[in-house]
Amino acid sequence: MKLSKSQKSALKFVPLVIGLILCDNIVWAKCVDDWLNVDEVRVGGNIELRATNLQKYPITFSMRVKTKGLTANGPKTITQTLQANESKLAMVLKKNRKRYRGQYSIHCDWTVGDKDAVHDDDQLYLFPYAEGSSYRIIQAYGSSFSHTGLERYALDFYMDVGTPVHAARSGVVARVEESNDKGCWEDGCGKYANFVVILHDDGTTGEYYHLQKDGVLVDVGQHVRAGQKIALSGDTGHTTLPHLHFAVYKAASWGTTQSIPVRFLGVDGVVSNPRRFQRYVATPFRDSDSKS
Repeated sequence: MKLSKSQKSALKFVPLVIGLILCDNIVWAKCVDDWLNVDEVRVGGNIELRATNLQKYPITFSMRVKTKGLTANGPKTITQTLQANESKLAMVLKKNRKRYRGQYSIHCDWTVGDKDAVHDDDQLYLFPYAEGSSYRIIQAYGSSFSHTGLERYALDFYMDVGTPVHAARSGVVARVEESNDKGCWEDGCGKYANFVVILHDDGTTGEYYHLQKDGVLVDVGQHVRAGQKIALSGDTGHTTLPHLHFAVYKAASWGTTQSIPVRFLGVDGVVSNPRRFQRYVATPFRDSDSKS
């Protein structure tokens, strides 16, 4: 199981710290971390809020602005995508009255990927383990235990701790976490998950969760090919037993991601709807197999 929204706020999708600063009778705030910076730029009597992606991978961010004595030039809640190292004007605030101290505060959240990504539905994925092997699916598409809503099209494979995990599709490693060694089911356990996030060339992400401590075998920025060994499975984060959680996602609002149904290529052919309790034998990667 991947993280719930409340658990994501503790790890993968950390809401940015809100700070309030008095400056020229305007109370302003910044959302800033290693990925997203929202800063103010004074232009005449206006306050421009500019969002900057500090990394070389696209991110989708949401921002909510609360104001007092200020008027926004549009909706006060927005969701936008920033491409690699892109900076853009997100919102303009104007004072309602010249002598009144305007105030505003900001809340932000983000995730890797493009909200407008169009998944290449001709793409065939490999099963995320070594060729010739197979692992039982304990949660398939739409499994009622936890694969509903945003996680509807995720898969959980039962794997012993230390089982090699292989890339289901080629891409670039955008995020990794491997420092955790705890798995549990209580609220807040999601912050202990180890994971690899791979950005695909269509703006979607392939995400591999619950990995072993120190079990990530690739680096951020590394190009990986389909079938390449990238990690070792584990039992970390929000989990009840050792398994690999895999899904393809499209970025959504407030740090969430929407899982996407994908098709897999196994030894016995194309699998469009992987079934719970079934085992599918992984096939070797060949360039000719990547599309159909």
